[in-house]
Amino acid sequence: MEAVLDGFSGLELMRQGKGITYKDFLILPGYIDFPPHDVSLEAKITRDITIKTPIISSPMDTVTEAEMAIAMALLGGMGIIHSNLTIEEQARTVEKVKRYENGFITDPIVLGPDKRIRDVDAIKNRYGFSGIPITEDGTLNTKLIGIVTNRDIDFEKDRNKYLRDVMTTDLITASEGVSLSEANGILKDSKKGKLPILNKEGKLVSLLSRSDLIKNKDFPLASKDSSKRLRAGASVSTHPYDRERIEALIAKNVDLLVIDSAQGYSVYQIELIKELKKKHPDIQLIGGNVVTTEQSEALLKAGADALRIGMGPGSICITQETMSSGRAQASAVFHTARAARKYGVPVIADGGIGNIGDIVKAIALGAHTVMVGSLLAGTKEAPGEYFYDNGVRVKRYRGMASVEAMEAGGGAKRYNTEDQKIKVAQGVSGTVVDKGSALDFVPYLIQGVKHGFQDLGYKTVPDLHQALESEKLRFEIRSLAAQMQGGVHSLHSYQKPLIGD
Repeated sequence: MEAVLDGFSGLELMRQGKGITYKDFLILPGYIDFPPHDVSLEAKITRDITIKTPIISSPMDTVTEAEMAIAMALLGGMGIIHSNLTIEEQARTVEKVKRYENGFITDPIVLGPDKRIRDVDAIKNRYGFSGIPITEDGTLNTKLIGIVTNRDIDFEKDRNKYLRDVMTTDLITASEGVSLSEANGILKDSKKGKLPILNKEGKLVSLLSRSDLIKNKDFPLASKDSSKRLRAGASVSTHPYDRERIEALIAKNVDLLVIDSAQGYSVYQIELIKELKKKHPDIQLIGGNVVTTEQSEALLKAGADALRIGMGPGSICITQETMSSGRAQASAVFHTARAARKYGVPVIADGGIGNIGDIVKAIALGAHTVMVGSLLAGTKEAPGEYFYDNGVRVKRYRGMASVEAMEAGGGAKRYNTEDQKIKVAQGVSGTVVDKGSALDFVPYLIQGVKHGFQDLGYKTVPDLHQALESEKLRFEIRSLAAQMQGGVHSLHSYQKPLIGD
């Protein structure tokens, strides 16, 4: 006798005749025979890039710049640098992330002995590090003669002092051809901060940093490219003048480009994807935003390496009520993921993620990763300063279609309104509470997601997706009363945890 399955399959859930959001359903539990630490959340963000933590920070100017992108990459996710910056600023921000952590640094910044301490200060302000090799003429074409580190200049009041007068010349070096493990051993034994790698002519060919070894130990899940640099993405528009931006970002080794359109099913995006795939076949492109099968297949046929899903579900987005267009996010994720599965392309659930349970639900419906804005906007790494609002420590958070963001430029590009005298806002501005550091907050989210996977009985993202496709994964619709009962109720007061659900 065949077992009777409770609940609905994913397809049956979506055939209820109305748009489904994450709050409208629950996933029925499975059999537990493993602890949460056995769960692997490794997933594809694009066709060719895999990350260990399926969380991506949104390309919003109150969410992702260098500090956030670095934190997300260290934790195994990725940050997408927003485009409400000049071309030079956005390219420099990507460069800062890419230079933050390396194995062998194959293109180290060097200075000459006639430069001054203030030049080292400028490099530290721009890139976040200050251990600078000194060569005879300040290029890699001449011999290494010294190095300047923090201990050489920290207590020097005269920042105009020449580097020749403060640099360390007693150097521990390694020869070109040394393996990374051998170089690590030399660096550990030397107790130095940097290990220059020299060729037979005494010229610097690469550099190894002690701080990178520490980071490798503290952040084993870090998202890195083949050169051991942290991964970073950046958003661009479909407008012709952004072709220069695209080339500048590619020149800085950006890992992927997000074509940032509120409604991605357009001739402009399709033509841009085709153009870039022909000119730069190796660059990974995320198309979107889309919410239907028709939209998805058009971008997939054009060559998109991933799809970004969502029109209007974000906490600061009013697109659905203003434009009467969009789709309930759970429905959007399910249907677009089904379309993308035929092409072997991952999808990113963008928007509507308010808690740990929403992350689990998005992945269970077919998403490979989630893109979040408000969840991270209140962290230390998000752009902006903290201030107090009625005694609560907060940061500003705004939609890229808010009046303020459109006036700054980037939001208008995304919504094709920069040339319009009358701008119709599709987003709002507000505040979010302080959540501390993303380096603490994101691991908390991930641990919660692992517990969610355990309750469902699946150890990996592919396993969960296979259960969805085979209809083994079962769902149940929640009435309004069920939603109320599933949350905190019947208490006089309670203390809210770090994040709901």
